[in-house]
Amino acid sequence: MVQWKKQLLEEIPKIFSRKRNQEEKSKEEKESELYRQIGQLKVELDWVKKKSGLLSEREKTMD
Repeated sequence: MVQWKKQLLEEIPKIFSRKRNQEEKSKEEKESELYRQIGQLKVELDWVKKKSGLLSEREKTMD
C-alpha cells in the first residue's frame, strides 16, 4: 500500500470525529442560548401579565 494512502486511512476517523465534536459543541451552544432566551421571555411575559392584571384591577376600582 502506498504510504500516503495508509496514512489517510488512519487519519480519516480522527478528522471526522473532530468535525463532529465541533458541530455538536456548536449545536449545544445554540440550544443553550435558545433555552436562555425562552427563560428570559417567560420572565418578561409573567411580568407583563402581572402588571396588566394590576392595572385592570385599579381601573375597576376607579369606576
